[in-house]
Amino acid sequence: AAVRGAVPELAPVPTSFRTWAHRLQDEARDRTAELDLWTRTLGDGTARLDPAVGIFGTQGHRLDPAVDTFGTQGHLTLELPPDVTEPLLTRLPAAFHARVGDVLLAGLALAVSRWTGQDSVLLDLEGHGREEIFPGVDLSRTVGWFTTMYPVRLDPGPADWADLRGPTAGRAIKRVKEQLRAIPDNGIGYGLLRHLNPATAAELSRHPVPELAFNYLGRVETATGADWSPAPESDAAGGGHAADLALPHALEVNAVTRDTPDGPRLRATWSWAGRLFDEERVRELAEAWFTALTGLSLHTGGGLTPSDLMVSISQEEIDAFASELDAEWSAREPA
Repeated sequence: AAVRGAVPELAPVPTSFRTWAHRLQDEARDRTAELDLWTRTLGDGTARLDPAVGIFGTQGHRLDPAVDTFGTQGHLTLELPPDVTEPLLTRLPAAFHARVGDVLLAGLALAVSRWTGQDSVLLDLEGHGREEIFPGVDLSRTVGWFTTMYPVRLDPGPADWADLRGPTAGRAIKRVKEQLRAIPDNGIGYGLLRHLNPATAAELSRHPVPELAFNYLGRVETATGADWSPAPESDAAGGGHAADLALPHALEVNAVTRDTPDGPRLRATWSWAGRLFDEERVRELAEAWFTALTGLSLHTGGGLTPSDLMVSISQEEIDAFASELDAEWSAREPA
């Protein structure tokens, strides 16, 4: 319209941010059935990232909001090459009927589980928050920050680190995918019960916040000269926070895929409380995650999981059926 010399006239926004906020306030009263899920997920505060459980902290203490601030935070950024990134974004999610985040979290769960020596990994997962939980609500043109943050406990299963491209890869992706699918509405209920429902907030506030947080920001263009591209300051780790603001997590991973002229590259920035961790140990964990992802990227398998089907069936039964079909098809192939 502007090019034609006319005055642009946008249609009304279907749902305002204010309307969304009011709907969430009402919804918080109807989510109490999820309380048991979240208390079980948070558990008793185990799966900690400190020396008490054999990982790499230097102090072994939880965050102190008066001391552990953004001004004391350390940062490390690593990047995967296109030949590893591409299958993580395309072939693997398609083969397992999964999402990109499922694959990335499977690799992260393998790496953290190895470092802690624990079967499960407790972390805060950040999501976009624009969940379709209300009929007639359309957020496609609503400007605002809808982020959700909720705890997940992931168990990738036993791992063979000498052959991460083998059965370890398929098992980890399937297990983590199903554990994530078991969370209602991508976790939006946790924030409602933790912050908007006084009857449940007290119970959830008694549980420690996970020390590790993960956020996958998706895929962005990096071409210069485009109408929209990342601002130069977006590469500055930790930007946008006051130096004396308390850290919400002891360790955070923010990952994004950037489309470059030679292909997509997964870039991960690790940020940590400087009093609790040192760069050498964080680098070891960061590289372990990329080692796991590299192994997963070479995996050639795939398959269904229970959440893909409309019948009640276990993963063991699905795998058994798949094996029988493979054997039958192989027998039918001409010599």
